[in-house]
Amino acid sequence: MAIPFLLDSNFFIEAHRNSYPFDVFPSFWNKVKELAHDGRIISIDKVLKELHLNKDELSQWCADNLPADFFKDTTTVMPNYTLLINWVYSKSAQYSQSAISEFLDADEADAWLIAYAMTNKNELITHEVSSPNSKNKVKMPDAAIPFNVNCIKTIEMFRILGEQF
Repeated sequence: MAIPFLLDSNFFIEAHRNSYPFDVFPSFWNKVKELAHDGRIISIDKVLKELHLNKDELSQWCADNLPADFFKDTTTVMPNYTLLINWVYSKSAQYSQSAISEFLDADEADAWLIAYAMTNKNELITHEVSSPNSKNKVKMPDAAIPFNVNCIKTIEMFRILGEQF
């Protein structure tokens, strides 16, 4: 079986709020459920925590439709998370202290997603856009590049998977 795609929180949030609302695109959500149950997409515990902050229709959908093992434990990726810590601190001349603190916040999923992808060779699905000159936010694609983690968008993932709606 192919290595599953790793989903960022914004995969779910953007789809639910903007691109594919439940009431208009049930086929999108049925496909997400199918891919999750087939093990072709996964996410991590930190994303689950972010999704449950709102206790809304999206968090309920995730609880009702995704397999119990969909959100993977990140405690196993600590060595690669440590590499990310060292990398971001090496960029302290570029990034503000608040940007570094936000990126390394234990409850923020971004660094953990990259560490998980580094460990397990996943492609990362995110809507974040690279901004290599940013000073106020460490963008996930920019932090992923030095560690050979590929970030792609939702539509590109569906194309790679050969999915159509």
